[in-house]
Amino acid sequence: MGLLLAIVVWGITLAMSIPFVTQTWWMPEPITALGREIDGAFMFTLVFTGVIFLLAQAALGYAVWRFGRQSDEPASDSHGNTRLEILWTFAAAAIFVGLALYGYTVWAETRFIDHKSMVQTEDRLVVEVTGQQFVWNMRYTGEDNEFGPTDISLIDDAAGNPVGVDRSGPGGADDIMVPEMRVPVNKDVEVVLKSKDVLHNFFVPELRIKLDTVPGLVGKLAFKAEKEGKYEIVCSELCGLGHYKMRSFLHVVSQEEYDAWIAEQASYVF
Repeated sequence: MGLLLAIVVWGITLAMSIPFVTQTWWMPEPITALGREIDGAFMFTLVFTGVIFLLAQAALGYAVWRFGRQSDEPASDSHGNTRLEILWTFAAAAIFVGLALYGYTVWAETRFIDHKSMVQTEDRLVVEVTGQQFVWNMRYTGEDNEFGPTDISLIDDAAGNPVGVDRSGPGGADDIMVPEMRVPVNKDVEVVLKSKDVLHNFFVPELRIKLDTVPGLVGKLAFKAEKEGKYEIVCSELCGLGHYKMRSFLHVVSQEEYDAWIAEQASYVF
């Protein structure tokens, strides 16, 4: 019976490990240098903890087989080993703290950034993203490279002004509102995140970045996409009955295609 239980333990362990080894239902390909760093940190953590998991389950199966009850004799009493318990408690704490610090350096790169201004430059594109039930609203600056002021009394979804841009205010006359995001490839992009109503979460799996949009607060993320393509933007924060359909797309295009698109969108501004 002990051997049978050991085989069951080892079999379950093997079955649980196969999807990770074969990378079944795996993450999409990262399209940023930061994404590859995050994947590297993830794989290091996965392999490190995976080896510990396999060794622990192998030892568990062996213990069930070797030290399981072989007769009807009463089980012996054991009070454990205090020194070993202290040793593995400190070892586990050191491992967890070490992995957290290792991952923190990668995570911090996309959040602790110098955001002195929301004004875009030749080397940096700034896109304001406002979440609302159940759409994403993207705002780009016009030729003046400045966002205009907003006023909640001017919010009018039907008129194409979902965030209340004050067209008469400084910098507001040429602001562009669109439902999808376009950025040039290999361009530093800063995303300014806001919410119009409840908590949402801006998530692009290929960028490996995500952040809550919180009513009344401004969040910021940065990325540089290195591969052209169309990537889904999803809301990964339960935000209401229509949460499942709150999606948009990030289009990473050439600089020439981006310039032509911006010029086309600017012609629609009234």
